[in-house]
Amino acid sequence: MEMLNSQQKQEILKIAREAIALYLDKKEALKLEPDDPELKKPKGVFVTLYKGSRLRGCIGNIIAAKPLYLEVIEMAIAAATEDPRFSPLKKAELDEARLEVSVLSPLKKVNNIDEVILGTHGVLVKAGPRSGVYLPQVATETGWSKEEFMNSLCAHKAGLVPDAWKKKTCQIYVFTACVFGE
Repeated sequence: MEMLNSQQKQEILKIAREAIALYLDKKEALKLEPDDPELKKPKGVFVTLYKGSRLRGCIGNIIAAKPLYLEVIEMAIAAATEDPRFSPLKKAELDEARLEVSVLSPLKKVNNIDEVILGTHGVLVKAGPRSGVYLPQVATETGWSKEEFMNSLCAHKAGLVPDAWKKKTCQIYVFTACVFGE
């Protein structure tokens, strides 16, 4: 899904890297405002860090109330320093880190998983106070079937029973993403 052109993508990646560098160096948030009006529109975004081919951090907001560039700054810093699965990124590691950004479309509620297109849709499941999300690229990276994808999402991301997605109390939402990286 092409929500952004190549120049906008490069600017977003530059903002993400500069935000992390400044925060790791001075514990300050990057302050800037891009000229491009598209980067000022509120959009959901995830920032993912890799060290080699291994995940090093991933944090995002599915629904944004802030302009995209501000979400990128916040999520880049959070991915580097707040992902509970990893220790905070050290300044010396930043040069080895590769960034990937996923800019999200609005959520769309679906009635069953027949409407989910693996590799195209990211999925959010919600049941009571619990929720979990997989970005579209998770299906491609894992090679899971739709049932395996949904079971893992419920069990490992939302903390629900694996087949919670089959119950009427579980809401399923899909979204697409414009994914790009360094």
